[in-house]
Amino acid sequence: MGDGYVVYGAPGTGSVPVEAALTLLREPYRMVERATWREVAVSAEMARINPMRQVPALVLPSGELMTESAAILIHLADSHPGSGLAPGLDSSLRPRFLRWMAFIAAQVYALYWIRDEPSRLAADPAHEAVLRERTAQRILDCWRIMGDGLTPAGRFLLGDEIGVLDLYLAMVSRWGPRRKGFYAAAPGLAPAVRAADAEPRLAALWAARAPFVEGWEG
Repeated sequence: MGDGYVVYGAPGTGSVPVEAALTLLREPYRMVERATWREVAVSAEMARINPMRQVPALVLPSGELMTESAAILIHLADSHPGSGLAPGLDSSLRPRFLRWMAFIAAQVYALYWIRDEPSRLAADPAHEAVLRERTAQRILDCWRIMGDGLTPAGRFLLGDEIGVLDLYLAMVSRWGPRRKGFYAAAPGLAPAVRAADAEPRLAALWAARAPFVEGWEG
């Protein structure tokens, strides 16, 4: 058995919604900073935790290791059924919740493996700009699809209480092509995302881990 939750991550990354969920749950956790893209040694060290060399990773109090941001967020919500962070198994909103959690992870988040380092797929450095442009367009297309397919059910995406879907979207929509692109592509989702930004219980976390500095929206 472990001594609590351990989060491997870095500011501005997919670990931030995990940190936000734990904050809302009032679950203490230990943060292990792993900016894997900055140093080869850090990436190699992270590989011992997650062979994909990616954050986030979460060690549960049981000692079980989890990777994959959407899976972590769903587990945290489901393991705290009274928290309201996700619709319950018998809720009519559950399929909607699962659909869009998986959509963000598979259709949008996965593209940043390319965008963060286009040389992984570009046969020639001259092709890297094209990859960035095409992945940006694909992300905007995905946000349009999500905006067309999901009508917020309240102040937040699935009701009047903040949930892990809100946390996930609030973070991923900040990455390139940034929030301005997201707002233009999915204007109907903008109020819910801004409500997540303004959640008082997360003010300190956002300020420390994903600050709203000048020009942050793009």
